[in-house]
Amino acid sequence: MEKRDYYETLDVPRDAGDEEIKRAYRKLAMKYHPDRNPGDKDAEENFKEAAEAYEVLRDREKRQIYDRFGHEGLQGTGFSGFSGFNDIFSSFGDIFEDFFGFGTRRTGRQRPRKGSDLRYDMELTLEEAFSGKEEEISFQKWESCDSCGGSGITPGSEPEICRTCQGSGNIVRSQGFFQIKTTCPACNGQGRIITDPCRECRGGGKIKRQKKINIKIPPGVDTGSQLRLRGEGEAGEHGGPQGDLFIVIHVKEHPLFSRQGDHLFCDVPISFVQASLGDKIAVPVLGQEGSCDVKIPHGTQPGDVSSIPGQGMPILGRSSRGDLIIKWVVKIPEKVNQRQRELLEEFAQIERSKKSKKKGKFFGKG
Repeated sequence: MEKRDYYETLDVPRDAGDEEIKRAYRKLAMKYHPDRNPGDKDAEENFKEAAEAYEVLRDREKRQIYDRFGHEGLQGTGFSGFSGFNDIFSSFGDIFEDFFGFGTRRTGRQRPRKGSDLRYDMELTLEEAFSGKEEEISFQKWESCDSCGGSGITPGSEPEICRTCQGSGNIVRSQGFFQIKTTCPACNGQGRIITDPCRECRGGGKIKRQKKINIKIPPGVDTGSQLRLRGEGEAGEHGGPQGDLFIVIHVKEHPLFSRQGDHLFCDVPISFVQASLGDKIAVPVLGQEGSCDVKIPHGTQPGDVSSIPGQGMPILGRSSRGDLIIKWVVKIPEKVNQRQRELLEEFAQIERSKKSKKKGKFFGKG
C-alpha cells in the first residue's frame, strides 16, 4: 500500500515548525491511542501512521531527506517505520511522558532494541570520486561491555525484583475514563533493579571505544551518496542488534571540471583562427589517459559545444561512463604584431568587399 504524505498525515503545512508538528501529533496520538480505542483496527493504523510521520518530521536530517526525495529517500537512512505498538512505545517513551504526563509502554520489560545508527561525513576530490578510494576511518561508538556482556551487572550477581511493580515493569494509572499501563518509575520498566552494577561500565552495559575500519568507496559516487555498513553502528539495547554506519560523501569542486550527474563539463579556450579553420587539439580528461584528441569543427562559434562519449564520470555500479561536454571559448588576441595586423587588415578588406557585392545584388545591381 502506498504511504501517505507525512505532512498530510499530520495535517500541517510543509513549512510547519517543530512546535506545530508536535501539537498536531499530540492531537492524533490522543485521538487514536490504542487504550482509548480497544479493538479498533482503523485507529491502530492511524496511530502507527501518525507516529511514523512524527518520527520523520521531528528529526531535522530525516525531514530534509524526505522533503527532497520522499519516502524512497528514507530507505537509505535505515528508517522503515514501526513494526507495532511496542516499537512505538519503546521509541517514544519520553515523548508520551511530555504529552500525557506518564509513560505508555505496554510491556513490562523492555524488549531488544537496535542500536543507534551513526553518520560519518567523508570529503573526496573529483579524482577520488572518479577512481574510487580505499581508506581507514576512525570514529567513536558505544559498544557492549565485554566484562558483563552488556547486562550492566557484575558477573556472578543477579538483579533484584522491583518492589514497586513486583517485577512486572508496569503500574496501572487512571487517566480520565480509561486506564493505562505506565512504566514503573522505580525500575524504568525493567521489572528488576541492579544492586551490584558492573564496575567496567558502571551499570550502563556499554563502553565508548575508538573504532577503526577500512572502507572502499566505489567509482562514480557523488555528493549526497551514502554507503551503509550494517552492524557498524552503536550497540543495541537489551541484546538488540547493533545499528548501522552511514558514510555520507561530499565531493569537492574541481578547478577545471564541473559535474552534472555522470557527465563532466569543461571550458576549453581556442583561438579565433582555430575556430575559423578548425583544428585538432588535446583536451584534459580524468583517468589514466590524462588527455584525448578532439576535433574543433571549422566555423566554431563562441559557446558551441562538443560531446565526447565515455569520457565523463563512471556510472555507479556499472562499467560505463558518462560524457565529457566541451564548451569552446574563443579567445581574441589582445596584441598583434605588424605582420598579423597586415593580414587582419587584408582579411577585413576582403570581408568588406564581399559585403559590398552582396549589398549590390540585394538592390538589383551588378
